[in-house]
Amino acid sequence: MGLSRADQAKIYNKYWEIIEKYAKDESTNVSKVSEYIRDYLTLENKKIPNKNKVYNEFKLKYPTNTMEDLEAVLIKIRNWVYHYNKLLNPQNEQDKDIRIQLEYINRLEINVAFPFLLKVYDDYVTKIIDKATFIDILEFIQSYTWRRFIVGLPTNALNKIFMGLYDKVNQSNYLESVQLTLVSKSGIQRFPKDLEVVEALKVKDVYGIKSKNRVYLLERLENHNNKERVQIENNTDITIEHIFPQNPDVKWKQELANDEFVYIKENLTNTISNLTLSGNNGKLGNKIFKEKRDMKDAGYKESRLWLNKDLANYDKWGKTELEKRFERLSKRFLEIWKFPEIKNYVEDTNGEINIFDAEEPKHKKLEYAIFFNQKLNITQVSKLYFEVIRQLFDLQPETFFTTDLAERISLTKKPGEKGIRRPIALNEIYFMEGNIDNIGKFERIKHALTLYGFEDELIIKYLEENK
Repeated sequence: MGLSRADQAKIYNKYWEIIEKYAKDESTNVSKVSEYIRDYLTLENKKIPNKNKVYNEFKLKYPTNTMEDLEAVLIKIRNWVYHYNKLLNPQNEQDKDIRIQLEYINRLEINVAFPFLLKVYDDYVTKIIDKATFIDILEFIQSYTWRRFIVGLPTNALNKIFMGLYDKVNQSNYLESVQLTLVSKSGIQRFPKDLEVVEALKVKDVYGIKSKNRVYLLERLENHNNKERVQIENNTDITIEHIFPQNPDVKWKQELANDEFVYIKENLTNTISNLTLSGNNGKLGNKIFKEKRDMKDAGYKESRLWLNKDLANYDKWGKTELEKRFERLSKRFLEIWKFPEIKNYVEDTNGEINIFDAEEPKHKKLEYAIFFNQKLNITQVSKLYFEVIRQLFDLQPETFFTTDLAERISLTKKPGEKGIRRPIALNEIYFMEGNIDNIGKFERIKHALTLYGFEDELIIKYLEENK
């Protein structure tokens, strides 16, 4: 719609200037307006816009014809940008307890949850939910995403989960309705249970993960139920310390049997059991355990940190001690990142799943697929690959040639000249390479669907192994 200069000025001053001011990462002074509008549209449309098509998606969603129509849209976007600002910049949240949880979410970069959290934040501000429920939701989202991270589940499954999560909210039973939705997920979308998490945590190289994630883990373990919160992030006085050193002194070999020494060094050095916090990392260094424990003003015995309390009681540091420490830490882990106490929930075992959320198809067969709402009785990934590519090519062949899609599938009119090992006829003119493993076929299908904007159009169901 065409606006007069006066109306343009009004829109900018009353709405857009505020949106630009608050949709910004203040730590880097980088605008996040496009990301904000994308998250807003994701929540409203239940579809994630392509990053390059946010403006077009916005115009399609809100075809405003009058100034009044435009203002009606922008009022909500302007009002919600204050919530978005605090998701990006937790320091702007005045409530200390909420601010701490927002800092954690910010540190974990759970941006995929922003569409959901925007609405929950608004419910808190408008008093639909109280502070305690809001904090419970923030902690629950951390539990879900952090447990998934520990067991190694892919993050790409989270986009569509959070996109539609608010639709499952029952305002009379707010928290439990959200919990019920996520614990009912199965497969790649699942909420990992305690046993799976503990088994993964025991052997995970947590020292090798991103620094901010490593600090998050240790900071939350340290501060759980502590009255005095220990600030670890950006605290140069506290560092992460390996109890059994990365480069152990020769005395460590004298302290431990050779097989035990080798096992710890090769398998447990960077696990949570062997990590702690120290204000004197340089002093402790590669010393043997007793020296680390008893060092004046620097040893574990004199430390006031919870993470060091058990270390004061050990006389040596071997496999047995590492296992005991893991029991202590894993128990605390499960207290912090809880699996919700939901009774009588039914895990979704239908098995139908979006291809973007599906496990890799290695050694798997399909029971069927659903493409553009049409059921395909296809059991082989190779046949699914052909059918999806064929339909997309018939629908809009130019997309193959204006993007890298033709190259990705080795599309050609002359398979003999192109060096294709197993040509498959796409139609009477074009051929594509068929000599690709199932994982490669899935990758190409997902790439094609993304280019077409059809990410929600292909559902698959794997054949159960015992069938």
